[in-house]
Amino acid sequence: MEKLMHLVLLVSLSELCVAENITVVYGMEGETISISCAYSPKENKWREKSWCKHVNKTECQHVVSAHRFWLQFLKKWNGNTSIADNIHTGVLTVTMKRLQKQDAGLYQCKTDFLGEARTLKKVKVEVLGAGVMETQAPEEPRALHSISSLPKDHFNAFICIITVILVAKFLTAVLIFTVASRQRSRATREGSQNLNQHQHLPLTVQENR
Repeated sequence: MEKLMHLVLLVSLSELCVAENITVVYGMEGETISISCAYSPKENKWREKSWCKHVNKTECQHVVSAHRFWLQFLKKWNGNTSIADNIHTGVLTVTMKRLQKQDAGLYQCKTDFLGEARTLKKVKVEVLGAGVMETQAPEEPRALHSISSLPKDHFNAFICIITVILVAKFLTAVLIFTVASRQRSRATREGSQNLNQHQHLPLTVQENR
């Protein structure tokens, strides 16, 4: 039952990914994940970069902002979350250490300039309990996701579609196997009943004599 629930969760997340172009990041409790948000340096070099968590569909609660360009080589921390902005390569790096269940949710990388906010990418963080996936060293990042405002949407959508197709094929195979097993079991029971009837038939004839 637990494996089936995980499978249903994977299908749901894949469908969400295709529909809204949301990158899904998995992490184990207690480990570290890193997320890289790429952007165009020409368009966003002087903009303030930040990481926020959605509390509803329209409101995104601020978590941490990157240092301005003159301190871009330094990380800025808020709790277990750090952010660093490399304006030369156009990469905003968010690191979440010692993951906990409450860290799960929908986040986004965004830029702000003169009151105008732009979303670079939305990221759904899933925190899994111990034993669900193979563990790594706590401080070793499990996933480094390249997130860009540049045209990578088609690639992400393609990966999501492939995932949905593979999961659908797996579910179909499981369903076929289950139906075949039930039919085989039913045939075995019917064969046993027929055999019992043939075994009792001679006894009935002898009684009539």
